[in-house]
Amino acid sequence: MFYGAFGSRRKLRDWLLSCLQALRTLKKEHITEVKSMKSPPAAVKLTMEAVCIMKQIPPLKVPSADRRSKVDDYWEPAKKMMNEPKFLQSLVDYDKDNVPPAVIERIRSYVANPDFEPEVVKKSSTAAFGLCCWVRAMEIYDRVAKLVAPKKVALKQAEDEFGRVNELLQQKKAALDEVESRIQSLQNQFQATNDRKEDLQRQVDECTKKLDRARRLIGGLGGEQQRWSTMSADLAGVLTNLTGDVLISAAVISYLGPFTATYRERAVSSWVQAVAEAGLVCSSPFSLRTTLGDEVAIRQWNIQGLPNDAFSIESAVVIQHSRRWPLLIDPQMQARNAPGQRRCVAEHTDFSLPRCLSLGRGQGWGHLRRREERLNVR
Repeated sequence: MFYGAFGSRRKLRDWLLSCLQALRTLKKEHITEVKSMKSPPAAVKLTMEAVCIMKQIPPLKVPSADRRSKVDDYWEPAKKMMNEPKFLQSLVDYDKDNVPPAVIERIRSYVANPDFEPEVVKKSSTAAFGLCCWVRAMEIYDRVAKLVAPKKVALKQAEDEFGRVNELLQQKKAALDEVESRIQSLQNQFQATNDRKEDLQRQVDECTKKLDRARRLIGGLGGEQQRWSTMSADLAGVLTNLTGDVLISAAVISYLGPFTATYRERAVSSWVQAVAEAGLVCSSPFSLRTTLGDEVAIRQWNIQGLPNDAFSIESAVVIQHSRRWPLLIDPQMQARNAPGQRRCVAEHTDFSLPRCLSLGRGQGWGHLRRREERLNVR
């Protein structure tokens, strides 16, 4: 390639930059020095001719040395050109991308001239050296531009093609995003449906277990039918005898508390006969424990120390349903564990009796006042 003499593109670029830098180093006094020359050296004249050609400044026609013809003279136009206030700035701002081909063709003949080498020109004038470097840089730039132009066109075409492909890619990406969104929506629907299915399956399993338990319960309750029938008949009898039983129970609680078991039995038997003669129905034989007693409570009393005989249990039932405080004749000292609410126990001669009464009244406790008397039996 044409830049092979420079060894590499980097060296070519560095050379172009050095040429432009040489142009920037020129000052007004350098230009004044050149244009003040009366008889400029050949290298200086050659350089100024090249600059005039680049700026398309026409030469003057002057007689040749033998006076037989006229030749082009660029020195006088060059001095006028250098007199311009913005001469150096015009070189910096030169439109290097639009140099006419005819100008480049003429400049190439100068570039090929050995006397136009920058080092040769530098021996004659430093200012001319910078201008020489500028001319050669413009010529090289033109060749580089012509070499790069097809590549720029190809690059532009590639960029356009890339733009079209990229636009198509964006369309495909948008379509892909839409498809992925639909897939995600379907997956969400599938997950929701699957969750619903698992929930329904769980409900089916629970209902199956409930049905199984219900069948077993119904089967088990079938064996209870006989017991329930018997209990229903018993309850019907209890309901029939309810009025008479409650009447006799009230009489027992009111009147038979102080009496012995034998006397209670005789009294209850006579009351049952009297109730029957009055046209009422009652249980026969009558039992205060069956009518008013609670088996669970009775069991708890037995655990607390109440004897399990019928007389003790009936007495406890009487105490439970009495609205007055009972008087207990208790040689066995069972009153401390008698059924009912908590109570305060004290002798009638105890100094703590007032405090016991106050505590019982404040806490809602009963009061058990113990009194011992010695009986003389002859």
